[in-house]
Amino acid sequence: MIRPQTCPICRKSLAIDAEADSKLFPFCSDRCRQIDLFRWSEGKYAIIDPSDPDLVDPEADVDED
Repeated sequence: MIRPQTCPICRKSLAIDAEADSKLFPFCSDRCRQIDLFRWSEGKYAIIDPSDPDLVDPEADVDED
């Protein structure tokens, strides 16, 4: 069984077709979207990914025009 989508900020249930119909998805409102943006700007969220220079392909970032 698939759980219904919920807003990541207030946990309110979203409509089944919210992803296709709402420009605010995955949030239920503009207020929740703004709260999320504020949390990112304050550094309350972080993407933690161990970086190992040996695993990085130096040619992957080169743009060839």
